[in-house]
Amino acid sequence: MTRELLEGSAAIAAAAITAGCRFFAGYPMSPFTGLLESMSRELPAVGGVCVNAESEIEGANMVLGAAAAGTRSATGSCGQGIALMQETIAEAALNETPFVVFNMARNQQDYFQCTRGGGWGDYRTITLAPKDVTEAVEHTQLLFHLAELHRAPVILYGDPLIAQTRISVTVAPRDYGPLPARDWVLDGTGGGTGRSRQVWTWAMGKATDPGPGPDRHWRAVADKFDAIAGVEARFEQAYVDDAETVVVAFGTAALFVEYVVEELRAEGHRIGWFRPVSLWPFPGEALAAATTGARRVLVFELNAGQMLDDVRIHAADRSVVRFIGGVSIAESGLAYGDLMDAPVIRDRILAALTGGVPA
Repeated sequence: MTRELLEGSAAIAAAAITAGCRFFAGYPMSPFTGLLESMSRELPAVGGVCVNAESEIEGANMVLGAAAAGTRSATGSCGQGIALMQETIAEAALNETPFVVFNMARNQQDYFQCTRGGGWGDYRTITLAPKDVTEAVEHTQLLFHLAELHRAPVILYGDPLIAQTRISVTVAPRDYGPLPARDWVLDGTGGGTGRSRQVWTWAMGKATDPGPGPDRHWRAVADKFDAIAGVEARFEQAYVDDAETVVVAFGTAALFVEYVVEELRAEGHRIGWFRPVSLWPFPGEALAAATTGARRVLVFELNAGQMLDDVRIHAADRSVVRFIGGVSIAESGLAYGDLMDAPVIRDRILAALTGGVPA
């Protein structure tokens, strides 16, 4: 494979197609629009279909149908559009239909939306938050695998920096191991062969082939998400072994935090960083271990404090957790504001180290 100079949206589209995605539907909304445009250009060349839907609701339900028929499928938007898709995402989680949702978010205010879900029922969505385009390419392919492995909708949480940054990247096929038999796929055949599958309708099945019923089905789904939480948590960390201060951040903001921590470390500060790669499952045990003995746990995220809840739940000592982030949105409403800046992050960390209050 050769390296190409690609915008993030184009790189993610290439990764999705490499992972086998052959149906994509969505409604334009910046910064997601670039991904929709890339898929519309590239999918037909490999025999796939890309639909500019009339709404996010329509696009998500098209994808639900295509995925139920066994086609690797994906949709996307940014926070407002993903909100409209929540009913479909919830239905897919409960009828166990795998597809990928690309949330090319305008900022980091979609953390609750991705990790708590806005639909109904006992479900979660595996959510990976890449820190740059290279990792977004890796995560895209991994998410198609995880969606089918666990038969569930999954989310890639990107942002404007990932969608619109142009870098040199290689999109190569990745092997994540075998997948279970696709005996759940609707293929349109019937006549008693058993190949026409009852996917949902309260899991009641057919008169000739009763299903488990809603209670047993939902218990099984809940058990599945409990099992996922035990095996799919991902994280990165550095310098936490001797750190008096651990800074926690996710997504592209974590890349800025890593840079600042490297600076402060070089100046003699005993400081480290921790990045949840999977926002759900949240790597709580790893965070507890990373923050054991720390005098300060600083949370930098560009919202009013959403991941902050998970950090407080899992930190070794919640009394030392401090929030140094904040809402930071550009005047256009489509990009990050002034807080997404290494010198600003540095000032906030230094203020916390000396007991000051971040400006």
